[in-house]
Amino acid sequence: MASVGDRERGAASGVLGVLDVACGVLSDLDVDVVLERMLEAARELTGARYAALGVLDRSGGELERFVTAGLDEPTRREIGALPRGRGVLGELIADPRPLRLADVGAHPRSYGFPPGHPPMKTFLGVPVLVAGEPFGNLYLTDKRLGEEFTDEDEQALLRLAEFAGVAIDHARRYSDVDQQRAQLTRTVQALDATVQIARAIGGETDLEMILELVAKRGRALVSASALVIEHERSGEMVVAAGAGELPPGVIGQTVDARDSLAGAALRTSRTLHLEDEANRARFERFGLGRFGVHATAGLVVPLVFRSQGHGVLIAMDRLERGPAFTADDQRLLEAFAASAAIAIATARSVELERISQRLAAAEQERARWARELHDETLQNLAALRIGLAAQVRQGDPDMLTEVVQETVAQLESEIANLRSLITELRPTVLDNIGVEAAIEDLADRARRDGLDIQLAIDLDGGQPERRSAEVDTALYRITQEALTNARKHGGAQQAQIDIQACEHYLHLNVYDDGHGFDPDTRTDGFGLHSMRERAELLGGDFQLRSAPGQGTQISVDFPIREAIRQRAS
Repeated sequence: MASVGDRERGAASGVLGVLDVACGVLSDLDVDVVLERMLEAARELTGARYAALGVLDRSGGELERFVTAGLDEPTRREIGALPRGRGVLGELIADPRPLRLADVGAHPRSYGFPPGHPPMKTFLGVPVLVAGEPFGNLYLTDKRLGEEFTDEDEQALLRLAEFAGVAIDHARRYSDVDQQRAQLTRTVQALDATVQIARAIGGETDLEMILELVAKRGRALVSASALVIEHERSGEMVVAAGAGELPPGVIGQTVDARDSLAGAALRTSRTLHLEDEANRARFERFGLGRFGVHATAGLVVPLVFRSQGHGVLIAMDRLERGPAFTADDQRLLEAFAASAAIAIATARSVELERISQRLAAAEQERARWARELHDETLQNLAALRIGLAAQVRQGDPDMLTEVVQETVAQLESEIANLRSLITELRPTVLDNIGVEAAIEDLADRARRDGLDIQLAIDLDGGQPERRSAEVDTALYRITQEALTNARKHGGAQQAQIDIQACEHYLHLNVYDDGHGFDPDTRTDGFGLHSMRERAELLGGDFQLRSAPGQGTQISVDFPIREAIRQRAS
């Protein structure tokens, strides 16, 4: 029998051991790691072969988790389903006080062990409290050399359970803070992505560019392996943009809006989950699965702005801790989708407005050519016809000869007018000789109409072979429109045209001394809009300066590299 001194020394050693292992348990801030280290510490302190921790569910009546130490992986697999807290384990749940048994199988509530379970005899269990509330129970079995667990073992395990409760509470609090920090970080990322989309609205209204930007930002936001944008067109869902791991040729494909998962999300205006069996079937049979896109999990988020659907975002297979997306991922993507829908709706609105303005400008231009032909050429030709008919009826040969000669001269004048109109529609000199000669011819015709032109063109500074035909055409048309406005609307007497090319830019400046106007005043004409649009479509910077009584200055800088990119695309 051990003496009192031996027991005291053993108890002191046990306390020191508890303090030693407790320091290790308390040093970690991950709950799962704390649990694992607690089990190893319990085995080390008591000499137990097996240790386990049963974590209570929310009801407190069953175990929702069972963590073990001392069992190898093959044995765990052979045991099968983990215990739920019945039998002897349930005794501690019903009565959370220390329980020490010499033979666990002899206890009245013992259920016995399932097939494949290793034999266990001695038993020691204590409750674990976290912040004063039951968290679970710590179980030990099979003390070394077949001995029973002692009072010292029980006290050491109780102290370890107290330290473990503090460590778990500490780790939980840190985990909550860490999760809040991660949530805040992701919220900031979502706001940043939204800000970038908002900036894109101000600086880019091309729908294709907006969709590409939305796809890339959305994918990065939720760490998706791939993200696709589909929008509805004539009863079909068109794969308009994508980012990430996608098979070639997916972009541009169409699926039936009635049967596809994207169409369903758009009709219901709610997020759908790819994990649902019915949704997965629609995805594979009627959606992206038809084109070789495979995904285990995903979110299908509608893009809705002012109760109108503008498409869907389909995020697939989370890369980090996936493949399923979390509820936070869904909230983030839905918030992002709301901003993206605004961007897409704005781009579409601008695109429709441009089309409308182009059509209106084309109709106005047709009306102008009709007036030109009717008021001048056709009326003059009609007058010639009437004059010739009258002379024929009079039958005077000498007078008829004179009238015919006048008619020929008049016809030559009208032919010249028609050639001038044709030249304005599309100058052949622009195709045959080049933009420099075409603008010089434009200046000569303006001079004949009474406008004093000073012309300076230097296109040698750049590299002509790097300048696209679209830039030359825009250069000519903007100059032509500026001179027309100066002569017909501005009452200008003088105008100056300066064109200069450098390595990366082509500069155009047209100034006239007309009576000017207030640029902020809306007008019915489309000339200024046409000039601005021509410049912006080629990535140019259009500047207009004018004021009543101070003339008008139009400046455009064309990036030559951008022009090449536009032509290549």
